[in-house]
Parts: sequence; structure tokens; C-alpha cells
Amino acid sequence: MSIRNNLLKVFFLSLAMMSLPGGAIASDIGSPNLEVIKGLYPGNAYSPYAKRLFPSRVYWGETHLHTGLSLDAGLFGCTLGPEDAYRLARGEEIIASSGQPIKLSRPLDWLAVTDHSDIMGVATDIQNGAPNIMAIPKGKEWAEGFAKGGEAAAKAAFDLISHFSQNKIPEEILKQYSPGSPIYNKVWERIIKAGDHFNDPGHFTALIGFEWTSVPKGFNLHRNVILRDDGIRARQVVPLTTQPPIGTTDPLDLYQWLADYENKTGGQAFALAHNGNMSNGWMFPTVETYAGGKVDKNYVEQRAKWEPLYEVTQIKGDGEAHPYLSPTDEFADYETWEVGNLDITELKKPEMLKREYAREALKIGLALETKLGTNPYKFGMVGATDSHTGLTTAEEENFFGKSTSTEPSATRISHPFVETKLGSYPGYSLAASGYQAVWAMENTREAIFDAMKRKETYATTGPRMLVRFFGGWEFDDNDLRSRTPAFIGYEKGVPMGGDLTKAPKGKAASFMVFALRDPIGANLDRVQIIKGWLDKDGETHEKIYDVAVSDGRTIGANGRCKTPVGNTVDLEAANWTNTIGASELATVWTDPDFDPNVKAFYYTRILEIPTPRWVLYDKVRLGVKIPKEAKLTHQERAYSSPIWYTP
Repeated sequence: MSIRNNLLKVFFLSLAMMSLPGGAIASDIGSPNLEVIKGLYPGNAYSPYAKRLFPSRVYWGETHLHTGLSLDAGLFGCTLGPEDAYRLARGEEIIASSGQPIKLSRPLDWLAVTDHSDIMGVATDIQNGAPNIMAIPKGKEWAEGFAKGGEAAAKAAFDLISHFSQNKIPEEILKQYSPGSPIYNKVWERIIKAGDHFNDPGHFTALIGFEWTSVPKGFNLHRNVILRDDGIRARQVVPLTTQPPIGTTDPLDLYQWLADYENKTGGQAFALAHNGNMSNGWMFPTVETYAGGKVDKNYVEQRAKWEPLYEVTQIKGDGEAHPYLSPTDEFADYETWEVGNLDITELKKPEMLKREYAREALKIGLALETKLGTNPYKFGMVGATDSHTGLTTAEEENFFGKSTSTEPSATRISHPFVETKLGSYPGYSLAASGYQAVWAMENTREAIFDAMKRKETYATTGPRMLVRFFGGWEFDDNDLRSRTPAFIGYEKGVPMGGDLTKAPKGKAASFMVFALRDPIGANLDRVQIIKGWLDKDGETHEKIYDVAVSDGRTIGANGRCKTPVGNTVDLEAANWTNTIGASELATVWTDPDFDPNVKAFYYTRILEIPTPRWVLYDKVRLGVKIPKEAKLTHQERAYSSPIWYTP
């Protein structure tokens, strides 16, 4: 019997028995139900790998990559298409737009190419000086600037992007590059064909998608749309755009597009928001949305339904936590971008930060659920690159930058990502981040999509650490005496992305965490569990617990280890040694402050020992002079999707 048939059988039987014992419930109907599995297969097989219906493999990929088909990527010099992106991701060596050969250290298992849906194809025609572009004064100006190269090309690109963010693209261009036009439809067809061509079930998954680029007043409110389906369904629709008169920047309209897609095609889709550190406080609204709408019952229900994931780390900084919001978290100030909005037309104010970062949003979600009945910010964690090169590179020693202009060169350290009179994002501040790990049944579109929907996924800043995180009521130290923690994890609890409810009398929530270092990466410093909760007075709180640490260090009575792991980085050679830290860490931890009447969430953060940042590799390989403000080392990390407790 095939895995798919087994799953169908489990699904229909599980309709009569959805809850697991002890108040543990699956995050959705796509999660394995161990009680049903036991009913299907009475007795235990000697082989622990036979008759196993829970996700046993982690698959690596990302949901946010741009090629030269995107407006900004193409204008910044990217000449690669989705075909090139898939070839690199599945392990081939290709030539980057800058003419340099590139290959990943290891192939990815899956990829979603998500080019901007607005005016798709215009960048290619500007690059080529197409007659229809040259016939429009503004188009001719951009094309001539691009043809000159250097500063002229950069100026033309920034001018076009500014026109886009201010809804000032000439109407003659919009008509030719909007959904329904021959040029636009041809580009969408190319994206679909590339996805279907490179999709190889069981070996490599190519997901069809696009980026809905909502950026009102420069506030980065972008979402990526991911389809579960192949070209047969994708061809029945055109992507949603943001430019008037037919586009929209209101997320409620995006949710309606997703509903219409499913109703029309019978397929499935979801959206995920980018890291919100350039949204200037609008990514996680609490009272009203930037579009003038209210954060009401309809808004929270729609967002909860259509946005199961959040991009917590990427090239434009890390979005898990901020030191202003979490002053007791010494690891919160990691790849922090806090200048202003996307085009730096508005500077950041401290009060904006609360509605931009994942940890704070998870806390806000608990409060909104109490007020409106639904938690709109109940998301799983995702890592991605947001690379605009067609190159999904998230390794420090193999980092090809944000755009073609920041591919390896002696000048990219000093080349700002954005620079205006108000401020800049320096070139050295780009983060070589990140990837997404998905625990799925198999490497297919359906299995990868379903795992993301149930939030059984985690983010890393690049390394491929293996992380298991389970929550329940009965875990104890004896459960660690196994090399197959998932068996006991699924049997006694729920995985990352799941829910706990109805605490048994006298029981506190317990969690089992396993972390194994990247096989070719750095050792682990520590395992932490971050807890957020809503007290009886409606106030939110957070607390960090070090639950496993390396090298025999001790954890104090307050749950923290204040002894640093050390640093073996060789600044002259851009190297480190695994003579400190641990290759794996595992623990069972019971919340010492558990209150059965209080809503809470828990997620695990895994920290590596210090390693070189990409700027140090540039210094050693290219002889680049590094600005004193640039950080040379860091501690890479993983963020699991949370487990929620609801009384």
C-alpha cells in the first residue's frame, strides 16, 4: 500500500478520533494520529522504520527567491531565470549574472521561485531596450540608464522602484505589463512551465508561487503566495498585483484572491509574510491596518486562515527578537536592521518595533485571541534568502549577496543596499540568511505544502541543523534514551506547530528537544526555550530558559547559563574549530512556572558556537578592508515553530 493510500486510510479513520490523550491535539487534520496508526497495525514490528506514518525526514529549501523576471532583480543586473534557479538548487553548477561560477555545498530538496507579480517582464525588456519600452519617455530613460551601467544603471533602477512604491508607474507601461496582457501572460506561463519541468516527485520539489509586493509608502508588507498545485490549476488564474487601477495593497484582498483561487480551481494555496523589520510597525497591527481597516473579527479570522507561516530571518536582517523589546535577551541583537522602512523615506521609531518582530507578534496574538476569539499571529517559523540573484545562497563562505551588484567583489562590502539622505543600509550589514526545514512524509509538492500548513517547520540562518521539538504532559528523562526521539515524541505529545490543551490535574507542560549540528557545520552552544504568555490581567510577558548547554557549563536557578561558550574563530584564516560546544544536545524540560489557566506559547532557539560572517571570508579571500562597524563573527541559529498551550 502506498504512503498516500495509508494516509487516506488514517485520515478517514481519524475523523472519529481527532484528539490525542492527555490534552494533546494535532495542529490540523494533516498531522499523523498515533492512536489510529496503532489501530491499523496492532503489535510492534521489529523494524522501527516499517509501518511508520509520521514525518521521518527533514527537507531543506526556501520560499522566497527572485530571478531576473522580477522588476528590481532585473534592473539590478540579474539575467538568470527560474530555470537557472532550480538548476542551482538541485545541485548543478551554473554561471551567476556577474559571470562567476557557483554551486551549493549540498543540493536543496525543494524551492519556490517567487518573482514579484507586478509588471512582470518589464525588467527584461528594459535590459534589452525593447521597442515598446523605448517608445515611452520614462521607459526610454530607464533603458538608457541601464545600458550605461554603473551609477547610471543604479540610479535608473532606484528611480523605477521609487515610482513603483509611490504608484507612479506610467499608465502606458502598466497596460502592457499587467495580468491579462500578452507580455504578462507569457511570463506567468514561463514561471509555471519551469516549476512543472523541474518538479521531480521524490527527488526535488519545485513549488509554483509569486510575491505580492504590497509596499505602501515604503512599508514592507510583502507576502509570498505558495500553491500546492501544478500548472493545470495555476494557469486558471493570474497573480494578484498591487499597482492601481487593478491591483491592491490591502491584505484582505489577498485573502479573497486565495479563497477565489481555491474555489475556482479546487486547489490549495497560502500566503506568508516577509520579516517585518521594514514595515515601520504595520506588519502586526493591533487596532487598525495601514489600509484604514480595523483589526476586527473578520481580519483576525482571515489572517489566521491564510497566513500559517512567518519569515523570521532573511538577507534584510533577522526578525525573531529585538534588544529594545527583549532587554534581558543577550542574543536578541542578531543581524538587526532598524534604520527605517524599505526605501528609508521614514525613520524607525521605538514604538514601531513592537509590531515588527516575531516574538512580540506571538505575544500580541494571545491578547487578540482573548479579545476577538481568534489568534491572527499563530504562525510557524520560516527562513529564506529573499535573494534577487536567482541564487539561493545562505552559506557564509558561499554568499552571493542580495543583488547582482552585491555578488562577490572587492566593492560589495561598501556598496549600500539602500542609501538616502535619511540613512542607509550598509553593504556589510546584509545577512547570509536563511533556509527552511520541513518535516514531511515525502519530497513532493503535496507533502511539503501540507507540512508547512500544519507548521511542522523551522527556520535557520543558513546551517542545516537537525531539530526536533515536542510538547506534552508526560515526557521524562527516560525518553532521551533513544536515537529515534520522534517515536516517543509523537506518541506522547505534539510536534512543533502543534497545540496543547486541557492540562491534566497536577501536570505541567513538558518539552522534549533534540538538536544535532549541521554535519559540515559548527558545534552547538546551547538549546533555549522561549516562553510567552498572557496573564490574567491581559498583560503579555516573555521568559528565556537555557535548557541544555555544552561543555559542562551550569544553568542557574533562574534558568539561565551566563557563561559564554567561548570563541575559536581564526580571524586571519576565516576558520573555526569544533573544540568547544557539542555535536548534539538533547533534553526534557518541564516548565517550572506553568499555570494551567494561562495561555502561552513555547519555541526553541538553537545557537551555534561563534563562526565567521561572510565579510570575514571577503577580507581573507579578496583582501577587502572591512569597516570597523562590520561584525566579523556571529552565532548562527535555528528557530522552531511554536507549540501553543490554550486552557
